[in-house]
Amino acid sequence: MSLKNTGFAGFLILAFCCSACHKAREWDDTQWDNRLSGGSQTVFNSGIGAFSSPFNGMSPWLEANHELGDMHFEATFVPAPAQKFGGLGPVYNSNSCFNCHVNDGRGKPINPGETLKSMLIRLSVPGENEHGGPLAAPGFGGQLQDKAVFGIPAEAHVNVVWHETEVALSDGQSQMLRYPEWTLSEYYTNPPANMLLSARIAPPVHGLGLLELVDESTLLSFADENDLDGDGISGRPNYVFHDKSGQMMMGRFGWKAEAPTLEQQIAGAYNDDMGVTTSYYPNESSASQLQNDKLKDDPEVPDSVFHAVVFYVQSLAVPARRNSTNEQVLRGEQLFAQTGCAKCHIPTMRTGTQVVFKSASNQLIHPYTDMLLHDMGPALSDNRPSYKAEGSEWRTPPLWGIGLTETVNGHTNFLHDGRARNLLEAILWHGGEAQNSRDAVVKLSSSDRAALLAFLNSL
Repeated sequence: MSLKNTGFAGFLILAFCCSACHKAREWDDTQWDNRLSGGSQTVFNSGIGAFSSPFNGMSPWLEANHELGDMHFEATFVPAPAQKFGGLGPVYNSNSCFNCHVNDGRGKPINPGETLKSMLIRLSVPGENEHGGPLAAPGFGGQLQDKAVFGIPAEAHVNVVWHETEVALSDGQSQMLRYPEWTLSEYYTNPPANMLLSARIAPPVHGLGLLELVDESTLLSFADENDLDGDGISGRPNYVFHDKSGQMMMGRFGWKAEAPTLEQQIAGAYNDDMGVTTSYYPNESSASQLQNDKLKDDPEVPDSVFHAVVFYVQSLAVPARRNSTNEQVLRGEQLFAQTGCAKCHIPTMRTGTQVVFKSASNQLIHPYTDMLLHDMGPALSDNRPSYKAEGSEWRTPPLWGIGLTETVNGHTNFLHDGRARNLLEAILWHGGEAQNSRDAVVKLSSSDRAALLAFLNSL
């Protein structure tokens, strides 16, 4: 049985030192301050390892499983046959989880002439599969693999051209925005004429275990699909196919909330990103293509390792806020609410009750997301639907830790394709349901705009 299915059985912290036969007790909210983004699973680390700390209060056995998962998250795969970490490819994007999620953080887009490093290209053709999801592109599947092992052709080469446009701000200043033009070349076979592309950078992975524990009813309470309150915000859940149960479930993870659980998200990454099979997805991503190696070595990752990697991601803590009492930051927090940003980037929610997983149970957390789909306007549309998500709809990404991106990953690229080179650019790309908030930011004075950015960088 996987650790995912046991609800992280055995997790304990001193604050919950009661026997397993009692219900987990809620924390007294008077113990909290606004620095504790992850509740009791907050770490005061603002260095390069800010996203890589394990949950507090784990038993030695669970710490060992976390460390095992960490080791395999950073492992570099090689082509089979190999005594260790074999099974890469035959077509793939990266040879390690770590290479995309460097220091458990955020990927960035490529420059012209580069190959994909910490991002990927989703593919499909118009229509839906039998579960209502994207229809895989014949000969290419649901994701482009731009690399291959020796002697095997990659699926295609990725090209990008960056364009720029200028946006005027109300105080006489302006901001340059850039946007990408993606094309593919050097196909290994003729592609479908109507193939759809969607570029995605790797998102940070800290705190995802806490978001997985938020009750579905809590997330649905944020939804207002028909905008009954008339505020212009109509977030809605994505419902996607859970490959293990064969049922439709609420999507939580991925840029369009396309994965219902971290287990499925990680199994999909093994399969599509690295061409590595697990018991969750035992067939190669290239099984129906000429690149198929026809080796009888699947699954290539044993369950013990796969579950340890899932557990590793599920048990990554959240860095604490910084400068939360600074006057400029406090002013920025007010503006974040006044401009309407907090309507989608909801600051606070509580994780559900997990009797045996007490250290993450009933935690007051501050992720700044609603986990719902929102129309972000035509400028950000990838024109590629996924289940209920239309081309212009994206899941609200959590903001906790966003101010540490440069420290952890050495860049400040944001949004699904990394086009934004800083937080202001990211805000100015918002449209659709966020158009009013974006326009409100444009109208701010220079000092208020600086305060808003200072607040975001404090998260």
